[in-house]
Amino acid sequence: MRRVSLYSNSPRSRGVASPAAEPAAESPEKPVEAPVKRRWRDLYSAYERQLLFGAMVLLFLLSISSHFRSEPLAQTITPPAADPSPVATVFNAVQGAMVRIRTAADALEQDQPLQRGSGSGIVVVNRGTILTSLHVVAGASRIRVTFADGLESEAKIVSQHPENDLAVLQAETVPDDLAAASMRPKADLKPGDAVVAVGFPFGIGPSVTAGVVSGLKRQFRTTAGATLSNLIQFDAAVNPGSSGGPLLNAAGEVVGIVTAMLDPGGGGFAGIGFAVPIETARGAAGSAPF
Repeated sequence: MRRVSLYSNSPRSRGVASPAAEPAAESPEKPVEAPVKRRWRDLYSAYERQLLFGAMVLLFLLSISSHFRSEPLAQTITPPAADPSPVATVFNAVQGAMVRIRTAADALEQDQPLQRGSGSGIVVVNRGTILTSLHVVAGASRIRVTFADGLESEAKIVSQHPENDLAVLQAETVPDDLAAASMRPKADLKPGDAVVAVGFPFGIGPSVTAGVVSGLKRQFRTTAGATLSNLIQFDAAVNPGSSGGPLLNAAGEVVGIVTAMLDPGGGGFAGIGFAVPIETARGAAGSAPF
């Protein structure tokens, strides 16, 4: 007896027997893609206002931060203020006490003195007491002083000390705010210390020169034959007219009164100047030395 076949080998039978193959023909990606896109759209629609507001806030913060970043840049390119030099600081300390001295040996014509010479001086008492070199004013029939603010006044000699080439003047009229210079004994000086000379060389000034202390306790013989001793030697430039001006230390304090310069060939300053120590000069002014 012939057995009935449970499976068919015909193509038709295989097509009928594979019902699960039909769903495989459909793409499984389409039903997944559509929900993802919809979720992003829904999320944007739900938070559209919040997102726009956040973007505006971010732009505002960026603009503010760029403004503040530009401020330090502008400050860094600003050059710093230059500090005054040490010599300028010294000059500023004594400038208000400087005095120009002019002398005349003849009678005045229409109140214009026939100028015989000029020199320098320094106010040591704010009532108008002035220290200078004796050779600047010796033999003068009239002495006129000009203060730092431009005020001119007649002055007279109240004390002379030929052994130290010093003279003390008293001005008849003084500025209301006249300041006296600060003084310091030369005992604090040593060779090599910085010094500044201020005066009116050839009537020009006040002129400022700087140098160092070259030596102490020096001697100098004047053209009149007098010998000055215990002098400060320095190399700051001085010339005729500088006599009577102050020699200052680095703090702007008067340590001496310029009295002479070495001029062996008659050609002007040769790099050696001399000053009377201020303790000697202040004693000549009638004040206790220090």
